[in-house]
Amino acid sequence: MTKIYRTFGLLCGLTLLAGIPAQGQTPAAQSAAKPSLTVTVTTPQTASLAQKISANGNLAAWQEAIVGAEANGLKITEVRVNVGDRVQRGDVLAVLQADGLRAELAQAEGTLAEATASAQEAKAQADRARSLQQQGFFSNAQLSQALAADASAQARVQSARALVQLQNVRLSQTQVRAPDAGVISARQATVGSVVGAGTELFRLIRQGRIEWRAEVTAAEIGRIQVGAPVQIKAASGQVLQGKVRMVAPSVDAQTRNALVYVDLPAQTGSARAGMYAQGEIALGQSQALTVPQSAVVVRDGFSYVYTVGADQKVTQLKVQTGRQSGDRVEVTSGLKAEARVVASGGAFLNHGDTVRVVDAPALPAAPAAK
Repeated sequence: MTKIYRTFGLLCGLTLLAGIPAQGQTPAAQSAAKPSLTVTVTTPQTASLAQKISANGNLAAWQEAIVGAEANGLKITEVRVNVGDRVQRGDVLAVLQADGLRAELAQAEGTLAEATASAQEAKAQADRARSLQQQGFFSNAQLSQALAADASAQARVQSARALVQLQNVRLSQTQVRAPDAGVISARQATVGSVVGAGTELFRLIRQGRIEWRAEVTAAEIGRIQVGAPVQIKAASGQVLQGKVRMVAPSVDAQTRNALVYVDLPAQTGSARAGMYAQGEIALGQSQALTVPQSAVVVRDGFSYVYTVGADQKVTQLKVQTGRQSGDRVEVTSGLKAEARVVASGGAFLNHGDTVRVVDAPALPAAPAAK
């Protein structure tokens, strides 16, 4: 029995010795010696990328005309347009009651006819008096009276004619006409209502044109040029192409932002005035250092890339990213142009890991952003 126990103890000792690592080699050193991942590396490329400013703003009418009543105290008898209708310059939008004005016009025309007849008689008397005065039958005083009567009669004709013109103008005001071509954006006119002079009846988007009023910071104003192309996406999903028409000459004292006015095409599809829209204002092209988008790892809100050193160990670098073009992203700081960057798989790496590097397939040069 004693011999059996000694044999069992010897076997246990050999088993324990087999599990002890070799002298001078820790478990961490053994695992570090093995590559944790096989990766491909790339070098940053210089590409020409578009410079853009992103902005938010509202779509608004380019110019909005208010169409009101010019005649006073007349009833609306007909409304010929509604919201959304397209009209041309001079189209009749509404008709006001004109019976009373027609009667006044007829009265003014009668007064004109009477004044004209009296003026003709006064002129004849003046001509007769002038002839008789030359023959010595009329004195100078009598001639002066005849001439004064003639002048007075002519003045009454002019006054009556002006009254007729005034009544014609008032009668024409019973037809409310469009001051320009465009789209009716609001309507307050109602059949049967009595309106006063200056009462707003319609609102008209002139030419049917809308514009985008983008808000930009004071620091960005100097970079925006008139005529710069703009791409806008409205809340309806409509994508529009426009051009910068004007940059506001002042900055809002409360928000410290300035407005940029962008002209849009006449046909805007589903985009409407009052919609919220996002857009990008193009500033031109510039050179940038880019890496594949797959090489950038985002952790805790920061962007990182992994570079491979001569000892095949990776180093984690915190970088700042910028513009994006296709599958490449700009690195503005934190990376050198000659660095060997892990092209993909960085999410599975940690700082100091050992990797196995394999050759990457040849890739075409990054195209210039349009």
